[in-house]
Amino acid sequence: MSDQPAAKPPRYRSATLVEGTIRATTRSFLYALGQDDEDIARPHIGVFHTGGEMSPCNLNLREQAQHAKTGIYAAGGTPHECPVVSVSDGLTMAHSGMRFSLVSRELIADSVEASVRGHQWDGIFAIGACDKNLPGLMMGIVRCNVPGVFVHGGSALPGQMPGPDGRDLNVVDTYETIGQVLAGQASTEELAQVSHACLPTAGACAGQFTANTMGMVSEALGLAPIGSSMLPAVFSERAPLMRRTARQLMAAVQASLTGGGPLPREVLTRQALENACAVVSATGGSTNAALHIPAIAHEAGIRFHLDDVAEVFARTPLIADLRPGGRYLARDVHYIGGAGVILRELLAGGYLHGQALTYTGRTLAEELATAGAPDGRVVRPIDQALSRDGGVAVLKGNLCPDGALLKTAGLKTLVHTGPARVFESEEEAQAAVQALRYQVGDVIVIRNEGPQGSPGMREMLGITALLYGQGVGDKVALLTDGRFSGATRGLCIGYAGPEAVAGGPIGLLQDGDIVRIDARPEARSISVDLSEAELARRAAAAARHQRPPLGGVLEKYAATVRPAHQGAVTHSGGVVWLRDES
Repeated sequence: MSDQPAAKPPRYRSATLVEGTIRATTRSFLYALGQDDEDIARPHIGVFHTGGEMSPCNLNLREQAQHAKTGIYAAGGTPHECPVVSVSDGLTMAHSGMRFSLVSRELIADSVEASVRGHQWDGIFAIGACDKNLPGLMMGIVRCNVPGVFVHGGSALPGQMPGPDGRDLNVVDTYETIGQVLAGQASTEELAQVSHACLPTAGACAGQFTANTMGMVSEALGLAPIGSSMLPAVFSERAPLMRRTARQLMAAVQASLTGGGPLPREVLTRQALENACAVVSATGGSTNAALHIPAIAHEAGIRFHLDDVAEVFARTPLIADLRPGGRYLARDVHYIGGAGVILRELLAGGYLHGQALTYTGRTLAEELATAGAPDGRVVRPIDQALSRDGGVAVLKGNLCPDGALLKTAGLKTLVHTGPARVFESEEEAQAAVQALRYQVGDVIVIRNEGPQGSPGMREMLGITALLYGQGVGDKVALLTDGRFSGATRGLCIGYAGPEAVAGGPIGLLQDGDIVRIDARPEARSISVDLSEAELARRAAAAARHQRPPLGGVLEKYAATVRPAHQGAVTHSGGVVWLRDES
């Protein structure tokens, strides 16, 4: 017999919570939750979701979380359901409530951190489906750096236009029909038909808008199961997906005890971030992804800003024909095999880093080995790409030195020159557009809506959809230091940096200044016909924009938020683990 003492079994993080005499009261709380000693001895997993009745995106997430909890328990874990806050973009559009949308991303990440670190959970299973839920939950997983997995809760099914038309509808059709009504091109009865029919089920908005874009991003980052993001929210297949993913998470938790499985910050590498940018570009995804990917990178201590995003966008072809710029919806991607089809085609073309790890411990290439091939309609082969340089562009010039974002997928023209029509807020611009107080050829400028200036960086889908509904979506341009929705289409340039309140040139524009936009691959520029001397003169004479007192969360946000090109994050990233992988 050996004289060596027996090796101690690996210790879960949650042992801090439950072991020893001093933790008897903690065990009492767990008994009161319905756990017994066997349950308490298991690894404890936080099941985070944004379920609730604040939007259709969130409506059935708690039901999906129950299947995740079943899978966790069956695989040897003890689940703890942890609902977190959510703010609906749909219910906050075009009014002051939109200021809280981007703020909610930080609240979600902070909530995950507080719960995981406070309760010493051993792992994280996160489920979100509204625009800011997805990045917020992924940020929380990476920040906490315990074994974790994210699953997009899925999109809604499209509606259908009543009558012989029978075309697919989504919520953007309602926004654009509002514009048609205001322009006298549609009746209020038609608007009522569309608004009743466009969103028939629970789930995220059906096109390649922000939620579905970030769902694909979660797969490309290695934080989500391949094939999970495009599965509609109401399909029964979601139940086994959640249970299967829970088993994979529990395997990762067990592997982490002996150093055998990757933790989130080992998955979230520069290669993974470039993969995420590639899938955004290849699908004509939401410009908001260029705000969220740098924020997720920040949680891993990686400096990955808008310029890094721009490099990947410029070299990645557009191969998916998805709305709003294209023809198809998330449901259609699911029917041809899911996001894995897109990722595998990008990998085969040399546009992805296949050696990047995933939460399972396998490489992305290994996870994609069984993915299907493009169908030729929804997703095209690389050699039949819709565009060689992707569907999202970053523009720079003397008007936006830090960059601005434009979704180019589906645009008929990439060049526009016209006089500025300047508004100091979204409300001013919306009132003018509703009253048709603009001219064809104008560049409508909406400022003081950046992360700090708004604060909260409001989203302008209401205005862009009105313009399309009025039939001028491709005849005017928009520029803002705020955001545009993933559902936005047209020559709509957002995230202009620096923002107006930070002294950006957008804050110096006057009505009539000539703005030149050239989004062609060889240019990617946005400028104003003013000399450096004139810009400097205006800057010296400019008065600081005054906003009313904020109070509460907006005041804290405005005091801490960083610029959009850095992801609009609100903390330093942590000196202990900050690294630059460039």
